[in-house]
Amino acid sequence: MSDKKTLIVGATTNPSRYAHYAASMFAEREMDFVPIGIKKGKVFGREILDLKTKPELSDIHTITLYIGPQHQEEWMDYLLSLNPKRIIFNPGTENPEFFNKAKEKGVYVVPACTLVMLSTGQF
Repeated sequence: MSDKKTLIVGATTNPSRYAHYAASMFAEREMDFVPIGIKKGKVFGREILDLKTKPELSDIHTITLYIGPQHQEEWMDYLLSLNPKRIIFNPGTENPEFFNKAKEKGVYVVPACTLVMLSTGQF
């Protein structure tokens, strides 16, 4: 699945954040990723798309979440409208409502850590 485009939700230029580290790992592995969030800037040569504008995106295979459940509700329908094949709920992002909505749409949901998945070849 390493050649599948991944949307990093909650992308940031702050190097101490896990979303930034994930972008670093995708870039190092030359894997296709799209950073999106409410922070502006670039990560590893890619502009962080403004989540608030709900940009039109295509061919998103995986969504990896780095925003807590308290901030997910307003983006749930938008993210599901991108028709991902998989959503990774990183530690701290677990959300039973979003999890169930995604499963109902046939999305494979994974409560896991993207960083560990990438490091161990399970991505």
